[in-house]
Amino acid sequence: MDVRLPILVFDIETITDLKAGANLYQLHGLSDDDVESALNKLRRQDSGTDFQRLPLHEIVCISGLWVDEKGFKLFSFSQADYSEAELLQKFLSIFEKRTPILVSWNGIQFDLPVILFRTMLHGLSAPNLFDQGELNRQKRFSNYQNRYHQQHVDLMDAMAMFNGRNFQKLDEIAQLLGFPGKRQDAGYLVPQQIKQQAWADLTAYCEGDVLNTWLIYLRWMLLKGQLLREDHQQLVVNTIAFLRTQPQHQHFLTLWESNAQATTFSASAFSI
Repeated sequence: MDVRLPILVFDIETITDLKAGANLYQLHGLSDDDVESALNKLRRQDSGTDFQRLPLHEIVCISGLWVDEKGFKLFSFSQADYSEAELLQKFLSIFEKRTPILVSWNGIQFDLPVILFRTMLHGLSAPNLFDQGELNRQKRFSNYQNRYHQQHVDLMDAMAMFNGRNFQKLDEIAQLLGFPGKRQDAGYLVPQQIKQQAWADLTAYCEGDVLNTWLIYLRWMLLKGQLLREDHQQLVVNTIAFLRTQPQHQHFLTLWESNAQATTFSASAFSI
């Protein structure tokens, strides 16, 4: 087994920052609903989509799966308990203590740039995450931003062989491989969940994306020969055992066992 530890698989959930958007486009005096409608209209005119520019994505949740010699730790920092600045500080502090292998799905194009802009907005520093050799010369050759380095493995990018025309959706690849996937496009419910203060549902969804990404990463490592088949299977079995201790993810586990039956290889993990 040739796996560097620790590993941090992460994902973020965001909503539109209406205050920043109103300041950017001089939309003062409008209600939040009117600001959001105006921002969506401006964005559609500019790009043909409602998906806002990266700096206008306010982070409402960051979830991660930490994997090291001791096992697994699943966590979430959300605006249920922290301001955006505080949850960023908690996430960024991880990199002050350790230098994990970072694993994401679309992290190079979305998650890390959003974290960068929002960290700058709040006047925070994150040298261990964003240094490219200015402070530590070794990071010229291995850092979290360079798409061809292995310090940050953006699975969507790597599996597309760094060709945007080959990008795939997390949900579809997860289900193809026999994993749960995103579970009925729950991501579209994020703004509604926040309005309803359904933070447990939101964090469970974000953690679900992290878990799907972790399972795909294990299969990626098997593909590249960094995991032997027996080591891969053992890590999957360990993941199942860990999830059985996580009450909020029993539905994820049930759906995984069901979807796994679609492929002989995935189904074998539940027969061990």
